[in-house]
Amino acid sequence: MSDAHTPRNKDRSLEQALTNKIIDDYFENSESWLRAILRMCFFSLAKINGESVFIVECPNQAVAKRLSRKTYPFRGMVYFLTDNFDDSDRTLFCYKDERKGNWRCFDTSTNTWQSLNKLQSSTTPRD
Repeated sequence: MSDAHTPRNKDRSLEQALTNKIIDDYFENSESWLRAILRMCFFSLAKINGESVFIVECPNQAVAKRLSRKTYPFRGMVYFLTDNFDDSDRTLFCYKDERKGNWRCFDTSTNTWQSLNKLQSSTTPRD
């Protein structure tokens, strides 16, 4: 996510372009409110304990909470993006809690909110 793999946190135009492409392709038949709210987010893939995870980085708590109640459209995003059918359909909906300096994430595998000190995409090369 934005912590480690973005050379300049202010310059996220490539991430936003890719996110918009995913929204246009994968969510084209979803409700317009969902597409609009997703355009405020950034998408990335990460490895957590060796498992691929689809991360939706939300601009604030309200957006993250709204998306955490609408998880069905996100099922299978890891499959869609990687063609890796061995991994789960785990998604994290996260926002940065500026007061505490950590990330708050809703984890679809446990249906719970958790705090993470650091989020970053996997930089391990793929075979």
